[in-house]
Amino acid sequence: MDHAPAAPSPAAEAKAAPRLAADADEAALTRLHPHYAHALRIEALLAAIPALVAALVIEAALRDAALLPPGLIAGAVLVVALVLVIRVPLRRWQARGYHLGADRLRVVRGVLWHSDTIVPFSRVQHIDVSQGPLERLFGIATLTLHTAGTHNASVALPGLAEETARAMREAIRAHIRREEL
Repeated sequence: MDHAPAAPSPAAEAKAAPRLAADADEAALTRLHPHYAHALRIEALLAAIPALVAALVIEAALRDAALLPPGLIAGAVLVVALVLVIRVPLRRWQARGYHLGADRLRVVRGVLWHSDTIVPFSRVQHIDVSQGPLERLFGIATLTLHTAGTHNASVALPGLAEETARAMREAIRAHIRREEL
């Protein structure tokens, strides 16, 4: 009995074959620094604390009325908070990426609403590298490109290693200087 595998269909071959990037805009994206996911988790935790406190206050106020089983409201809020603190930041980190091309920066983001922004260096007017307290704690930074025009006039790329953000700023600045000459 011959157990040779069946030849794959043309549709299966096309699906399995690696797709070549048509141009730099379709190049593989670089992931953000892993510490960005941790910073997002802490931000989500800080945002969830007031909701948890409010749920506990409501539980305490309704305790004497005995309208609901004890812990129902706080338990539901805790489950939602856990999902928002554990899963959502990871998905947000996974949904972000960038590609630094020879003459443009591509920034992709969004879990529910997907955004793919391409910033030609010729449109960049100035570049900022900034860090908030959490970003400094984790050694990450946000690169912001300010462009000519009104639509998407500022494009922010958070979650870069601080050194990477500064190196990207200098590379973009050098490209702009070469164009001006």
